[in-house]
Amino acid sequence: MRTLYPLKFSPIPREMIWGGNRLKKMFNKNFPEEAKIGESWEISGYGDKLSVVANGHLEGNNIEELAEVYMGDLLGEKVFNKYGIEFPLLIKLIDANDKLSVQVHPDDELAASRHNEQGKTEMWYVLHADQGAELISGFNRDMTRKLFTEKLESGKLPEILNFEKAVPGDVFFMPAGRVHAIGKGIVLAEIQQTSDLTYRIYDWDRVDAQGKSRDLHIDLALDAIDYSCHRDYKTVAPHDYGTPVLLAECPYFTTRRLAFSRKLVRDYSLLDSFVIHICTKGEYSIHYNNEKESIRMSAGETILIPAVLDEVILGCKGNAEMLEVYIKN
Repeated sequence: MRTLYPLKFSPIPREMIWGGNRLKKMFNKNFPEEAKIGESWEISGYGDKLSVVANGHLEGNNIEELAEVYMGDLLGEKVFNKYGIEFPLLIKLIDANDKLSVQVHPDDELAASRHNEQGKTEMWYVLHADQGAELISGFNRDMTRKLFTEKLESGKLPEILNFEKAVPGDVFFMPAGRVHAIGKGIVLAEIQQTSDLTYRIYDWDRVDAQGKSRDLHIDLALDAIDYSCHRDYKTVAPHDYGTPVLLAECPYFTTRRLAFSRKLVRDYSLLDSFVIHICTKGEYSIHYNNEKESIRMSAGETILIPAVLDEVILGCKGNAEMLEVYIKN
């Protein structure tokens, strides 16, 4: 069996009623100019949307086939024992050319009982935001199911939602149960559980090209919502150079931001997990196999570093930034 190496995958574009073309313009994605691409699934093991390797001798193999063959060498022994050949994370780039619906995701328990699937906890990292762009995260006051329903039925739902200004570098952690929506003019990276379960609550009275509104899932959503109001919805993290900064940590993923302008050694020997890099700014190179081989990364690209690679060396000539994602056991 040939040696594993850092794996790039062909993005899976998804057209959405609210999508645009900024993923093509910002990151040179090979998407049709006229297509309204709302999501680019960068790494996916969800359902039949399986990411396919785009580099090296494993080109053309999908992520499920790799997991079946390489098992713990690819995923990490504990990760493989828990999730099997289903890749446990879904990595997306999202272009909100219009505001998304107000929605909520079920937790693991509810998702399992209703759909025999995982729940959906996620985090957002803002890559671009138009001047004044906003997003929704949670409520702006203590809430009850009764009051929520009254506001929804009277058309006054926005009154109780927490709106946040968005600027590049902002971080929002979205546990299952939190009502949320990405606003118009925002591009972000999303890291989430492998799930596509979404309960749509309110869609701004929007209709498609045929004049039809999208389905809502209010009855399902009412049992999924966390009605509590939280003090801080935005994650505040320092912007250190050369030192990984923790952005999110939960049972499903850990995410750190790394900004650097010089050579760095990343030692992953104590992690029993794959590591994902999402390049958010600039360019850098990943050197591996005792620096005998390397691969380039540029903004908007995502790469999977197999668990068997204990160390990589990062190099760049200018300033680069990336998100580093793994599963902490």
